[in-house]
Amino acid sequence: MKTRLLAICSAVAITLNCAVMAAGVKDKTEKDWAQFSRYEEMNKSLTKSPAVVFMGNSITDNWAKMRPDFFKKHNIAGRGISGQVSSQMLVRFQSDVVDLHPKAVVILSGTNDIAKNNGTIELKHVFRNIVSMCQLAQVNGITPVLASLLPCSGFYWIPSIKPSEDIKTLNGMIKEYAEKNGFVYVDYYAPLTDENGGLPKKYSNDGVHPNTEAYEIMEHIVLKSIEQYLK
Repeated sequence: MKTRLLAICSAVAITLNCAVMAAGVKDKTEKDWAQFSRYEEMNKSLTKSPAVVFMGNSITDNWAKMRPDFFKKHNIAGRGISGQVSSQMLVRFQSDVVDLHPKAVVILSGTNDIAKNNGTIELKHVFRNIVSMCQLAQVNGITPVLASLLPCSGFYWIPSIKPSEDIKTLNGMIKEYAEKNGFVYVDYYAPLTDENGGLPKKYSNDGVHPNTEAYEIMEHIVLKSIEQYLK
């Protein structure tokens, strides 16, 4: 009897374990890690190519939501996704930038890498992801425009990380690369930073995401850099 009971328990345990493993595999296989689906229908519905695509994370995502008239007026496609790191942007770059056939792409990437949204990553690898996006754009006849990361002295979702120095370092790497390769570098950092390397309260409610006033400043800055592509 005891042997039979042990056999039954063992069989149940194996069944449960297999079920858990199957559920885990299902979750992994069904997860759209790069979020190709986010803009899939929107991309299909475009009747003409955008002049410029803005590729980025929540800062770009919110920008298009909060300032839709700006994007519509200048034929700019916002392709930001909240929370994304540079590797996710690189993976969906073909679908959300190249396939739209814009004249230029403004790349704003790296903040969520520093926040470790997808785990720890060295700045050199974040930088290389940005370089890869530029190369992918160039080989498809799209001009890369590189934007600085916005200032930030702390992330509300992970207070232990102090990002201000890493942001300055990565911005320096991006700027140097832009200068060496003849790309335009859009500096959002300098006009928006405070004495602590953060985003002032008058420009943000959470120290990370710009408010409308900040976006108006950013629009004024970036339009100077992409004006030739909007004609």
